[in-house]
Amino acid sequence: MKKYALVTGSSSGIGLEIAKILASKGYNIILTARRKERLINLSKSIISDFKVDCDFISCDLSEKGTPDKIYEFCIKNKYEIEFLVNNAGYAIPSTFIETTMEDEEKFLRVLGISVIALTKLFLPAMIKNKNGRVMIISSVAAFAPPSSIQSLYGPIKTFMNRFSDSINSNYNKNGITSTAVCPGFTYTEFHTSSGVQKQMDSVPKFLKKSAKRVANEAVIDTLRGKSISIPTKTYKIFVFILKIVPIWVFSLLVRILAPGR
Repeated sequence: MKKYALVTGSSSGIGLEIAKILASKGYNIILTARRKERLINLSKSIISDFKVDCDFISCDLSEKGTPDKIYEFCIKNKYEIEFLVNNAGYAIPSTFIETTMEDEEKFLRVLGISVIALTKLFLPAMIKNKNGRVMIISSVAAFAPPSSIQSLYGPIKTFMNRFSDSINSNYNKNGITSTAVCPGFTYTEFHTSSGVQKQMDSVPKFLKKSAKRVANEAVIDTLRGKSISIPTKTYKIFVFILKIVPIWVFSLLVRILAPGR
């Protein structure tokens, strides 16, 4: 039986780099994202570069029925998912009172509800096969003080970390591991597409990491079955400091290093 990895938000950035790394390890790849033309070209490139099968489904995870659509696509084509990468995400570049409830609901659907839905859909087959890897791209924001913008970003990432813990607690005995990957600032299209590039530009260069480096550490840690992955030593130290320094001190430091966030 061929092994498949499904990667959401895989048309660029961390998701794309994860897809390439998994392909290099022999996984056949299913790409999902909104930009169909880019997915067409990327799937051809992965097939050519890594000699694996690669298919795609263009979809929008902010729409309620999308997880079912992805699952049905895989079932129809007999793609048995062994490695599920919940990577899709974005940020809302406004304060809480400036956003509409519709904006917040779509945001929570992409970063939270779709993660739960896809995991719920693909987990039974993993349990049956006694083998499965779930990767959830979280963020160091899960550990950090609240932001002045993107009010729900940190809270939903904290929730995703706890959700990942629950998968491990309940299904490790069935051969399943879930890894919450918590990167810091990463060079991707995320900030431009989310309207927060100005804030990203103000962050010191030493805090910005490449998507390829983050993805490589994420894949290694997930294959090792680690429950939490914090890519790069910089952010391992960052999270350690968060746990021992009073929150008001860290909030001051964040305002200095990343003003406007």
